[in-house]
Amino acid sequence: MKKITLTLSAAALALGIGGAGAAMADHHGGKGKADANGDGVVSLEEMKARSAERFARMDANSDGVLNADDRTAKRAERFAAADTNNDGELSEAEMTAAREARDAKREERRAQRRAMRAEKRFTRLDTDNSGGVSQAEMDAAKEAREARRGERRGGDRAARGGRRGGDRTMRMMRRADTNNDQAVSRAEFDAAIEARFARLDADGSGTITAEEREAAREARRAQRQERRGSR
Repeated sequence: MKKITLTLSAAALALGIGGAGAAMADHHGGKGKADANGDGVVSLEEMKARSAERFARMDANSDGVLNADDRTAKRAERFAAADTNNDGELSEAEMTAAREARDAKREERRAQRRAMRAEKRFTRLDTDNSGGVSQAEMDAAKEAREARRGERRGGDRAARGGRRGGDRTMRMMRRADTNNDQAVSRAEFDAAIEARFARLDADGSGTITAEEREAAREARRAQRQERRGSR
C-alpha cells in the first residue's frame, strides 16, 4: 500500500492538482512551458500537452497506467544508470557518483525555480510594465503583503504545511482514480485534467489567465480559513 500511495502522490503532481497545479506552475506569466505559444494564457490543449509530458515520464513501463509497477521500473532504471560497469552491483564509488549527480540535478532545479520566482516577483512589482520598479510600486506591494499577512495570521502557515497538503493531494488522486483500482489510467488522467481546467477557467473562455489562477489560490485560502473557524 505504501508503494501505491507514493505512486498516486507522484501522479498527482503530473495531474497538476496540488496547489495551483504543477501543470499551471509552468504558466509563469505567459513565459513558461505550459503556455506554449507565449500568449499569456493557457488553453486546455496546452495544459493537456504539458501534463501528458509528465505522464509519459512517469509511466516508466509505458503501459499507459500510473501504478506501483512504474515505481519498480524507475528503481531499476536508476540502479542501471548508477551501475556504470554493469556488474549488477553498486560499488561505493558508483553510489557516491550517483548521489552527487542527483544533488547536482536537484540544485539545478532549485536554481531554475529561484530564477522563475524572482522573475515572477519582478513582474508583479512592475505594475505599469515599464521594465523597472518605482518606489511607489514597492510601497504598494509592501502594503498588499501586509494586508494579506493580516488576513492569514492565526495559524494559516500550519494549515498550508506538511501532511494536510499531502492529504488533500491524495483525496484528489482518489477522485481521479474513478474505478478505485489504485492506479490512474490515461483516460482517468485526461478526465482529471479537463475537470481541473474547467474549475480554473472561471469565465468559461477556454483559457486560464494569471488572474484566474490567482483567484483560485485566494479561494483556497478562504476555504482554509473557514475550516479553521469551524473547529
